[in-house]
Amino acid sequence: MSPFEIAGLTVFILVLFLGIFLTVFGLPGTVLILLDVIGYAFLTGFAQIGFKVILMLLLITIVAELLDIGLGMAGAVRFGSSRAGMWAALIGSFAGVVLMTPYFLGLGVLMGVFLGGGAAVFMAEMIQRGKLKPAFRASIGAMLGRMMGIAVKGVLSIVMVAFTLFHIYS
Repeated sequence: MSPFEIAGLTVFILVLFLGIFLTVFGLPGTVLILLDVIGYAFLTGFAQIGFKVILMLLLITIVAELLDIGLGMAGAVRFGSSRAGMWAALIGSFAGVVLMTPYFLGLGVLMGVFLGGGAAVFMAEMIQRGKLKPAFRASIGAMLGRMMGIAVKGVLSIVMVAFTLFHIYS
C-alpha cells in the first residue's frame, strides 16, 4: 500500500469511530457511517464493499433513525451536548477503549468508544439534572427512554462498523 492509501484508510476508519461516538449524543452517527462507507466504496471502485453491503447498511440506518425519531415523538428527553458533556464523553471513550481492548481486541475498541462515552455522558447529565429545580428535571421515564434509544442506536452503529470492517479485511 502506498502512503496515500494508508492515509485514506486511516481517515476512513477514524470517521467510522466518529460515527459511533456521535451516537452517544443521539446524533445521526449511523448516517455518517453510511456516507463514509459509500464514499470508501466509490473511491475503491466497489471492489471490497458492494451494493449489497451498502443496501444492508442503508436498512440499518433507516431503522436506527426511525427509532430515534419515534422516541423523540414519544417524549424521550434529548441529552444536551454541553462542553462538560463533550469532554466527559471523550475521556470516557478513551477509558472504555483502554479497559475493553485487552479483553475483546478489535470489538473492544468499538464497544469501548460507545460504552465508555455513553456512561460518561449519562453521569454528566445526572450531575446537571441534580443542579436543576425539580420542576425543570426530566422524568426518569423520559431519561430511560432516551438511554434505551441511544443504546439500541449505538449497538446498530457498532454492528454497521463491524460489518463494514469485516467485508474490507476478509
